Amino acid sequence: MSIGIPENIIPLDSILPDEPLLMMGAGPVPIPPRVAAANSIVINHLGDTLARVIEQVKAMSRYVFQTESMHILGVAGPGSAAMEMAVVNLVKPGSKVLSICNGFFSQRLAEMAERVEGDVLRMQVPEGEGVSPGEVEKLIKQYQPDIITIVQGETSNTVHNRALPEIGVLAKKYGCMVIVDAVCTLSTMPLDMDDWGIDAVITGGQKGLSSIPGVSLVAFSDQAWKAIEERQDRLRHWCLDAKLADQFWYKKSYHYTAPVSGILAMHEALRLICKETLPRRFERHSSCSQALQAGIEAMGLSLFVEPCARLNSVVGINLPENINSLQLLKTMSQRYRVEISGSFGPPIVRIGQMGEQCRSHNLFRTLHALGASLGSLNYGVDLPVGMAELERRLDSYER
Repeated sequence: MSIGIPENIIPLDSILPDEPLLMMGAGPVPIPPRVAAANSIVINHLGDTLARVIEQVKAMSRYVFQTESMHILGVAGPGSAAMEMAVVNLVKPGSKVLSICNGFFSQRLAEMAERVEGDVLRMQVPEGEGVSPGEVEKLIKQYQPDIITIVQGETSNTVHNRALPEIGVLAKKYGCMVIVDAVCTLSTMPLDMDDWGIDAVITGGQKGLSSIPGVSLVAFSDQAWKAIEERQDRLRHWCLDAKLADQFWYKKSYHYTAPVSGILAMHEALRLICKETLPRRFERHSSCSQALQAGIEAMGLSLFVEPCARLNSVVGINLPENINSLQLLKTMSQRYRVEISGSFGPPIVRIGQMGEQCRSHNLFRTLHALGASLGSLNYGVDLPVGMAELERRLDSYER
């Protein structure tokens, strides 16, 4: 049998929209021109040029992770692949894992630990709430876990686990390690890996770092790396074996063909973060997100999470009664060329506030698109008041 050439194949530019959408959802995010340009370059994955680039990536990553660790690895895959690298290398069959679950991605960490035969206890946190350190300590005493998994910022429902520093202290007190998903939070808000006692931090390129999807980073503490080196069993994952990855990232030896274009893009994204500096970047993200939240509320809408547990990196907005989320997203996309995200369960829509999303012109365009689209769907909002409040807050920040 002979398979023929498919019919009706058309060029990519006939599929893509005439005007690019402004990506203001929960990721991926818009990328700076320097990052996009770097992603167009292909070089030898074993050459001296890439080796120099990787040394720079590791040095800049230590700043962004706020760690002195010499065990930062790139992962050819999404943030979930970095998440899995952390889990499969630290969770052995029979390891006792306490998974703090208050959203979709924290549940994913628990599932990954179960798949490598960890003995997982899921701590279910009420919807829309951050975890309580006191409750965590109770479970640590009862269960005596080897590892705790937690998400700093739940992209799925816009919850911020503000108690992460305290949980890191508790983990050290009781002799267990902590794996943290920081995919949407790294570089958008403080995360001090060394000072907080975190043993593995995961991030993806496509959110806070404002790089491309498909290339991620994971940082291991010295304690975590010691545990990895001391494992006697043979890891079932080959690509995600941290000791094999270490051969490439630190010993200039072959593992697999590295995603060189993505590594170059990551270099430029990290360089721009270093140029801006973390304190200024944190201030920009906080101020822009707070301004957007104020504009949303002034317009007459409400936010899903209370301020004490609210994530700034992704803003969750309660859907008005009788408004269909898919119709709202479609209207914003087709009429205003702005794309935001739906939800993983709660009746909300989500606006990203990560990296290049946190620019004044993006906020004005997004808030206008949201309010005008709701108006066209016969839900009354006070769009002028919302826009005025956004402008007032941004003006105060920029001064």
